[in-house]
Amino acid sequence: VQLQASGGGLVQAAGSLRLSCTASERTFSSYHMGWFRQAPGKERELAAFVTWNGGGSGYGDSVKGRFTISRDNAKNTLYLQMNSLKPEDTAVYYCAAALARRITTMRTLGEAKNYDYWGQGTQVTVSS
Repeated sequence: VQLQASGGGLVQAAGSLRLSCTASERTFSSYHMGWFRQAPGKERELAAFVTWNGGGSGYGDSVKGRFTISRDNAKNTLYLQMNSLKPEDTAVYYCAAALARRITTMRTLGEAKNYDYWGQGTQVTVSS
């Protein structure tokens, strides 16, 4: 499956952005989806994940209470609503897909290695 992320940009601290990720396949609902981010010189880390039907989700500790992940299976699209942005949120944000039938526990969706497909990334820059 091909993933296309969009919506990044430059925003001031305390501002908001909404990222989108569109999947190429109509089997989008066969995948759990995640957003990861990577800042320069740092490892890729989880921002959020959502299960195939939107019934379950999880967040990285640094974004809890500020970011909200959602999906629209009819539109093959994943979203990440980011509020109260901080300079430390500056990173390239990647969307990723994990084939649902391979995942046995939701906890594994917090690890990048468990995802099968990745988008190209979209830059988010938060100025102070």
